[in-house]
Amino acid sequence: MLARGAAGGCGLLVRAASRALSLGHSRGTVVVERWWQVPLSKEGQQPRLHPRRHRIYRLLEDTKHRPKGSLELILTRALDDLGSRGDVVKVKKSLGRNKLLPQGLAVYASPENKKMFEEEKKLRQEGKLEVLQTQSGEKTIRFLKSCRLEVGMKNNVKWELNNEIVARHFLKNLRVFVPPHALKLPEEPITRWGEYWCDVTVNGLETVRVPMSVVKFLRPRTKRRKHWLAQQQAQLAAHRETLL
Repeated sequence: MLARGAAGGCGLLVRAASRALSLGHSRGTVVVERWWQVPLSKEGQQPRLHPRRHRIYRLLEDTKHRPKGSLELILTRALDDLGSRGDVVKVKKSLGRNKLLPQGLAVYASPENKKMFEEEKKLRQEGKLEVLQTQSGEKTIRFLKSCRLEVGMKNNVKWELNNEIVARHFLKNLRVFVPPHALKLPEEPITRWGEYWCDVTVNGLETVRVPMSVVKFLRPRTKRRKHWLAQQQAQLAAHRETLL
């Protein structure tokens, strides 16, 4: 009898645990607790619930009407209505994830980044000109110094290279997101194929000059598509090795 009762109790625990794992604490969940505490029962017996008293609950948390959370970030450059470089701000998740983080205007407020910007602030107060770069910024700088950008332009239309086109090719060819405002092209308009350069400013601190080849755009043919894809994969693998 005791063994059967123990087994039945274990079965209840297993079923309750599996049900608890299947139910996520999603938005719209209401957390409650019993107003009156259920007394302990004897070993091997079910607890005795009062028909009315133990069905009264106290509200602990209503996640449906809970205010939306914010995202804590550290600004990498001065922004209007937000703050200056190194300030820790709390913004809406949509603003941080769709604008500030992708454009390099802010970084996550991790303990490492907080410590780095605190040291930078201390150096500024002491009058030193040395400014610390973030860890991801240093990796980006090392990667850009080993890169060469190729920009393909068509020959059947008139064109002039601008920052937006170069930024798209950085993302397409090198898998690096570079905001257009962080790019600088030669003063003379680029309207022909040839060898040029572009300056990339990382986090508004250090500028890297990347060689740039403007070539004729060639759409890969069906027969040569496998060869073209293999070349793209080989280039990506070489760039990843430089990061390591």
